[in-house]
Amino acid sequence: MEMNFILLLAIIVLWASVVHGAIGFGFGMISTPLVALMADIQTTIIFMLLPTMAVNILSIVSEGNFFEALKKFWFIILLMVLGSALGTVLLVYSNSEFFKLLLAAIIFLYLLQGFVKIEATFVSKYPKSSTYGLGVFGGIISGLTNVVAPLMIMYTLEMKYSRKDTIQLSNLCFLFTKIGQIAVFVFYGTFTLDTLGISIFTVLVVCIGMFFGIKIKKRIDVKYYTKILKGLLFIIASFLVINTVFN
Repeated sequence: MEMNFILLLAIIVLWASVVHGAIGFGFGMISTPLVALMADIQTTIIFMLLPTMAVNILSIVSEGNFFEALKKFWFIILLMVLGSALGTVLLVYSNSEFFKLLLAAIIFLYLLQGFVKIEATFVSKYPKSSTYGLGVFGGIISGLTNVVAPLMIMYTLEMKYSRKDTIQLSNLCFLFTKIGQIAVFVFYGTFTLDTLGISIFTVLVVCIGMFFGIKIKKRIDVKYYTKILKGLLFIIASFLVINTVFN
């Protein structure tokens, strides 16, 4: 693995974890498309596994009541793990550049939610079916792109979940789906010892970034900072589309 790639990976992970620690979200949506500009989508997902898990664990611990949240959301978590495993198998066999466009589309959908209120009234009308849908379909999307925030936002808003429940559900789903993805990648021999070594290094970077992010949390205007972040996400997703289509 080239040293330049590892250095850029560390910088991206550091920045994304500082942002996540400061405003409570954003790690996957920032880091995944930026790394995808340098590598194929499968390589990107593999290197994002352990650092994403580290962010999720730190977020879960900071929110507390881990077992209560796990007891409350175990079924949808299980469905997302199964969906994510299926998505990962598709990724291993195809590793299509199309999945980068899917990643960009998910980011654009997230940004659109900030300008247009996208209602998903069917979620509250058919909660069981919606849970199955989010679990399986959302899991597949997560397995292919490492990002599923827009679907999670629509689901939790319609289900009237509290902010704490939303954060815990998101982090628990991501944590356990990443464990499932690692199992799939190990089974197919794509998660190697070299990958593990670099991933452990990025986990240390995540811990440093989250530490400083949490430290500055009370010193920034979250709403203003979020607007800047959304502008940067639009630029990143646009470059991802251009790079994929014209490369």
